[in-house]
Amino acid sequence: MALKVYVDRMSQPSRAVLIFCKVNGIDFEEIRVDILKNQQYSPEYKAINPMYQVPAIADGRFKLFESHAILIYISCAFPGVASHWYPGDLSKRAKIHSVLDWHHSNLRRGAAGLIFNTLLAPIKGLPLNLHVAKESEQILIRSLSKLERFWLKDGRFLVGSSQPSIADLSLVCELMQLELLSEEDRNRILSPYKKVVQWMEDTKRATAPHFDEVHRVLFKAKKGIRESVATQFGKPELKSKM
Repeated sequence: MALKVYVDRMSQPSRAVLIFCKVNGIDFEEIRVDILKNQQYSPEYKAINPMYQVPAIADGRFKLFESHAILIYISCAFPGVASHWYPGDLSKRAKIHSVLDWHHSNLRRGAAGLIFNTLLAPIKGLPLNLHVAKESEQILIRSLSKLERFWLKDGRFLVGSSQPSIADLSLVCELMQLELLSEEDRNRILSPYKKVVQWMEDTKRATAPHFDEVHRVLFKAKKGIRESVATQFGKPELKSKM
């Protein structure tokens, strides 16, 4: 029985799980859960993930949610996954875990908070909150600085590795959500961090052609989302410069 992967490709953690499965040749069935239509609240999906979020997986009777846990499980449960994604060496695994834990309380808080409060909130019927967006951008900038100066200081990939791990894929997919911003704002935020920009490109190349294929829905949605917000609130440009 194929692994069932419940995702919405507009979700950055969903994209990380999908790309990982495709790159590693995992036999899986992609099941779309449209979060804009609130399908994550259906009784059927509640049986898979009672936290009402994507992604989630079902491997036979075993069900699991939270993208980092899913990536670790697939790395260990399925033969043929290259060892660099989640090395057997305990010290290397611990370093990957440290990055993943840092991700949720830093980079994700900043990037997801910024995008939601400048672009996505109205789609969910909520008002824009530019004060929270400003705070989120500050968190994002600090996180990018930590990536540039600490996490990427010893190699092409995180924690000094010469090949990507599940942490690289997870964090790069997070930053790809910035594609929804205007080119001006995205460049203003990312361009000062040369190592980060190169690392993103290296991760894309290491996971080609699946990276671009899975992100296609994000690029396609960009124009429509920005036009929708502009119609309701005016041009969604960020005014503050950190």
